[in-house]
Amino acid sequence: MSRPGTRYHVGLGPLAFRREASVFVNCPFDLGYRPVFDAIVFATLCCGFLPRCAVETGTAAQSRMDRILAAMQGSKYSIHDLSRCRGEGDMNLARFNMPLELGMAMSQRFSGKTKKDGHDWLVLVPRGHSYKRFLSDLAGYDPMEYDGSLDTVVPTVMAWLATRPDAVETPTPKAVLAAVPGFASAREELCSAWCDQVPWPDLLTAGMQIARNYGLVPEGRT
Repeated sequence: MSRPGTRYHVGLGPLAFRREASVFVNCPFDLGYRPVFDAIVFATLCCGFLPRCAVETGTAAQSRMDRILAAMQGSKYSIHDLSRCRGEGDMNLARFNMPLELGMAMSQRFSGKTKKDGHDWLVLVPRGHSYKRFLSDLAGYDPMEYDGSLDTVVPTVMAWLATRPDAVETPTPKAVLAAVPGFASAREELCSAWCDQVPWPDLLTAGMQIARNYGLVPEGRT
């Protein structure tokens, strides 16, 4: 269960990523999904973990797959949203980056030499999603359903994170949801200042500042 502790430091210096406190976020990056993505990032921060993803380094000289693998291997946990795995557009094409990265996470879990080296993951699917028809190997697991709204994704993510072995004391989903608009406003200010190319550390620092402003994290934790 969740318990008091210190998991990360976000300050003027570099972000301190520790594997047991890191969560790789495997979600769509399109504008339509951004509110859900930001809510997952913010909820992860409020639960005492550091969200990581492929865009965190901004390194153009490294392949995207290398960046994904590095961030995933440096994270003990990961969150995977399969909501875009449906036919879209005139050509009815689905996005399979998310299932691919989920497979990488599953491989990391099962290839760990010790329990400490293992990897734990959460799969999110929209209610009524037919994931079992194209990912039948997930039939033995229990992906968590949500209706696409912040009101359902935040409690789902927080309930999972709060029960991880490395969890710390966490606020309630209701308190986090009340602060999400503040984080969204901070994101918009950063997008304006950075011409929509916000550095990942800046986004996380803004999230932690909003969390502190709303009293969601103890002062000693950051």
